[in-house]
Formats: sequence, structure tokens, C-alpha cells
Amino acid sequence: MAKEVKLRYDKRKGVLGYRQIRTQLNRKLKKSYNKKRYYRIMRALELKAVIRRKRPNYVKSSAIHVAENVMNREFHADSPNLKWCTDVTELKYGNGRKAYLSAIVDVYDNSIVSWVLSPSNNKKLVMDTVNKAYWRNPGVTPLLHSDRGFQYTSHEYSLLQLKYGFTKSMSRVSRCLDNQPIERFWGTFKAESFYLRKHDTYEDVLKDVRNYIHYYNNYRYTERLSGLSPSEYRKQAA
Repeated sequence: MAKEVKLRYDKRKGVLGYRQIRTQLNRKLKKSYNKKRYYRIMRALELKAVIRRKRPNYVKSSAIHVAENVMNREFHADSPNLKWCTDVTELKYGNGRKAYLSAIVDVYDNSIVSWVLSPSNNKKLVMDTVNKAYWRNPGVTPLLHSDRGFQYTSHEYSLLQLKYGFTKSMSRVSRCLDNQPIERFWGTFKAESFYLRKHDTYEDVLKDVRNYIHYYNNYRYTERLSGLSPSEYRKQAA
């Protein structure tokens, strides 16, 4: 057992804690060993998971098209494409350069519905993300939650949601927990991948994002999803 734990830990470069290792190994071994057993093994092997960095709070500027917090932290959905959360995060690389990652998370299974990376943080970035999500899921009309960033309160973004028939929801000012599903994904991605690698170029960032999201959607098993990956859990609803 200890050997399997060490192999799994090393394979993911030390980012897995005892909960993730328990989910993955119980699945592989077809066992139901409890958390304490894995915790004791990791402690004996002196294995510690990477600790996520805390994201600072940012005060959003005043906006044009502001919506109520319809989501109201009710992060549960009975089927796919009922509730989506979206946001943009900054990724630094090279000598002080920045890339911006926009993504949409489905509350039902925490899967990444769509994502777009850009060298610019602008309205086109978030609108491309929404368009991509809709093209992949034509006809859906989810509740789409965001913060009050300038892109999401723009006239163009408001018209796009109206065009697709989405219900708009926005976080309260400086309340990052109002958008917890996507905030949690940012923390997971950065802790398990981005902060562990050197990114000299924009292409390095793009490769990291693409590879991690593929892993996250298809191979990152969690207890919340009954030991399944987001894509496996999603297929059950089909």
C-alpha cells in the first residue's frame, strides 16, 4: 500500500493530498480504505501535498449592467447545464508578462465546459468563452454566474446572454465565495500544475492549461462525484 501511495504521489509531482490519493487508489484497488489509513501512510512517508496560495480580494469597479446574486451560493444542480460559473484569472509568465484564462464551470459536476486563453483581458475573451460553451451545448439555457468585472457588466456581454436566453447572476462586491466553483478550480489548477512549472513563453502557458484541463475533466477523481471524474459523472446523466 505504501508503495502505491508513493508512486501516485510522485506521478502527480506531490500535488495530491491523502483525500485525492484515497479516491484514486480505492478506485484502482477496488477497496474502501478510510481516510485515516491514507493519512497515516503519507505521514509515515513524510509526504505533504502542495498548499494552495490564497487569492487576494479585489474590489470591482462600478458597472453598467449589474445583476442580482440569483445563484445565492446554491452550488447544486440536478443535471448538467443548469448552473454555470465563469471568471477570468491572471497567469504570469516569462519576464513579467501576463496571460488571461477565462473558463466556465458546470456546477453539476465541476467540469470545465469551455475555456479561452488570451494575452488580453477584454470583453472578447469572456464572450468567446460563452460562445464556445454554447456551441458545445446548443439550446441550453443555464443560470450563468460571474463577478462584477468590467467584461461581465458590459452592454455587449449582456446582449449575448439575452441572445442565448441565459439567466444572468452576479456576485456581490468583494464576495469571492459567491463564485466558489470557479474560484476553487483556479486554486486547484494553480496549486496542482501552474505554480509547479516554469513558463517562459505564452505557448508554455497554453500547453499547461490545455493539458491540465484535459486531466481535470477526465482523470481527476473526487469523492464528491462518487469517485468519478467530471466527464464520467456527466455521462451518467446522459
